[in-house]
Amino acid sequence: MEHWVYTTSILGHNVSFNMDTILTMWFTMILLILVAFVMTRNLNMVPNKLQLAGESVIKYFNDIAKTSMGNDNAQKHIAIILTLFMFILTANLFGQLPLKLIHLANGEFASPNNDINMTAAMAIVVSIYYIYYGVKANGSKFFFKGFSIDGIIITLVDTLELFVRPFSLALRLFANILAGEMLVTTFIGLFAVVLPLPFMLFELFVALIQALVFTLLSTTYISMAVQEE
Repeated sequence: MEHWVYTTSILGHNVSFNMDTILTMWFTMILLILVAFVMTRNLNMVPNKLQLAGESVIKYFNDIAKTSMGNDNAQKHIAIILTLFMFILTANLFGQLPLKLIHLANGEFASPNNDINMTAAMAIVVSIYYIYYGVKANGSKFFFKGFSIDGIIITLVDTLELFVRPFSLALRLFANILAGEMLVTTFIGLFAVVLPLPFMLFELFVALIQALVFTLLSTTYISMAVQEE
């Protein structure tokens, strides 16, 4: 799973970019923008299939967010929650498309989420986001919510979680997507026709589950940050 690495000099320092990840990331974003554009051009009271699918996804996550953090907070944060889910799901599915079979001199057209840099970037954005809104909602006491002289160990664990969460989010998504793509690629190499199909179908299920896990955990972290309790 080598990447197409492009190295350039910026301010006297060599900086490397994984070009295959950047290309597939932009392809994913452009595809989502086009789908959103088409979906919202002719909204009707009686929705067509595409509008119904979009509204169902929005309603599902909106209900989860409202249950977790209340209606007012849900409306503030639903945009990033939906963006995370749609981007991660589309990016995960991109690794199962026939473009993956196009061989580059270096790298491959696989899911951008098989690159730890991509998943780490999303996890860091989520962490900055919920810490910012946690401080905005609760002030400096956001960092000491669980503080207790009697529960100093719990306090230390809660503090450590602020730094562990982005790593766990990034590694979970990266490892599952990379392992799945390696498994499918291996079986395609050994048995080109029939045997890979069940694994490819299973990976479609994994793509959905991993998008849900990342998004729901992010929703939980945001909810915990903005609540006063």
